[in-house]
Amino acid sequence: MSHEETEVLVVGAGQAGVAMSEHLGARGIPHLVLERDRIAERWRTARWDSLVANGPAWHDRFPGMLFAGVDPDGFASKDQVADYFVAYAEKIGAPIRCGVDVRSVRKNVGRPGFHVVTSEGTIDARHVVAATGPFQKPVIPPVVPESADLVQLHSSSYRNPQQLPEGAVLVVGAGSSGVQIADELRRSGREVYLSVGPHDRPPRRYRGRDFCWWLGVLNKWDAAAPPRGAEHVTIAVSGANGGRTVDFRALAAEGITLVGMTRAFEDGRMRFAPDLRDNIARGDANYLAMLDEADAYVARNGLDLPEEPEARTFGPDPDCVVDPLVELDLAGAGVTAIVWATGFATDYSWLQVDAFDDDGRPRHARGVSAEPGVYFLGLPWQSRRGSSFIWGVWHDAAYVAEHISIQRSYLAHHAESTTITGAA
Repeated sequence: MSHEETEVLVVGAGQAGVAMSEHLGARGIPHLVLERDRIAERWRTARWDSLVANGPAWHDRFPGMLFAGVDPDGFASKDQVADYFVAYAEKIGAPIRCGVDVRSVRKNVGRPGFHVVTSEGTIDARHVVAATGPFQKPVIPPVVPESADLVQLHSSSYRNPQQLPEGAVLVVGAGSSGVQIADELRRSGREVYLSVGPHDRPPRRYRGRDFCWWLGVLNKWDAAAPPRGAEHVTIAVSGANGGRTVDFRALAAEGITLVGMTRAFEDGRMRFAPDLRDNIARGDANYLAMLDEADAYVARNGLDLPEEPEARTFGPDPDCVVDPLVELDLAGAGVTAIVWATGFATDYSWLQVDAFDDDGRPRHARGVSAEPGVYFLGLPWQSRRGSSFIWGVWHDAAYVAEHISIQRSYLAHHAESTTITGAA
């Protein structure tokens, strides 16, 4: 087994790791990026086949390179996103090693830095950046036992409708993933039930501008981190089929049965909270509030953007919203599979340092952890609302790289002072 040393070790070569490498390289800081699979692997193999980016190509990118072969107002496919990061890493000459698994990181005793054990040997690093992102460990709530006669899979394992057995499907979670998967299953001819919880529902486009543009000019991307526990707001937005505003009434009109939040399972029956109508109404309020802010911005700045009064018109509430199901006999309804679009948890079991709270969540300020020398990158709300998005992680990486640069200057001054004292 080999042993080597590096100034900064970056763990993970997704969008966060590539961004970190660019900023470290620009500052002349020696570093190494380790990736257990391939660059941007999760975009290739932990997403469904038809997935596209949720933001248009002009927005969801790094500043230094455009998407090749994608219309600026279009939405890149998952493979195009992965190819983008591979090309970007090559463009900046990122020192990435693929196929190397980081098994443990521990603080050195009696000397600076960290001792890292990998599948290919050991590394001593003065600084360590955990750039593994927020989508590490799929979360399936312990509602339906594995012994139930149902196929259950997380959205990260879903690929296409043909993967599931014949029959109806219950999709739990109505954020970006759940909505797109439910719509795809419905288009394939399946009967679909969609469990809808509280959510934000922005317009995909309004008055000729994408919602990413509106969030930018309204300073919403730079919103400060929310109170603890509110970091993961479900956002119902989609770039699928050219990008369109998520409309739960339209989904119901097209054949999807909406239900409230999934609560419990007993004797083959799924129980749902009686909150569907309220959840839809709160999503509508969020949608209308953004239209109000956009209209006020247009008026204040005298912009010549076309009015869109029809955007405020909602269709009638479907029967499944007026009289929602609170219980469903799954077998009786022909449901043979459940897709859990219920998010992810982090897994930092390999990072064995004092940088986590009692619930295992990173303790940090803008990515600078409570353990000196350890950094995080790619976390939701790391510094702002946009932190876990492609462009946002690039800007967060700049801050982390600058912090590392400052720390190196202090250490260099200490070394210089020690040398002068010793010579004297």
